[in-house]
Amino acid sequence: MDISLCNKIIENISRVIVGRKRPIELLLVALMAEGHVLLEDVPGVAKTLLAKSLAKSIGGSFNRVQFTPDLMPTDITGFNVYDQQSACFSFRPGPVITHILLADEINRTIPRTQSSLLECMEERQVTVDGKT
Repeated sequence: MDISLCNKIIENISRVIVGRKRPIELLLVALMAEGHVLLEDVPGVAKTLLAKSLAKSIGGSFNRVQFTPDLMPTDITGFNVYDQQSACFSFRPGPVITHILLADEINRTIPRTQSSLLECMEERQVTVDGKT
């Protein structure tokens, strides 16, 4: 990604989010480094809008997951469902199958679901029913 493209993305996001150039730049650095970002701040400072704007600026998809104690690993990774007409299973992708994922309140969910998310982040792949 060249510098002119980075500047265009920063300029585009800055049209939506005013006065937050540094977080936008840091988010773009993480994107270029193929890394992950932890956004911690008080409510109402456009964290969700920042993630959505980045996804839109790069032409990518965006999903948001609100982590709760009852959320199961398959709720985020996806699952296989049996189709009676075709007599076979088909995969229903979960919200982690996206370019930009906003995982909100990860600490509120059970360790098994957290592990599932961490596997997706670390390995950059999804395992469902023992298949990757």
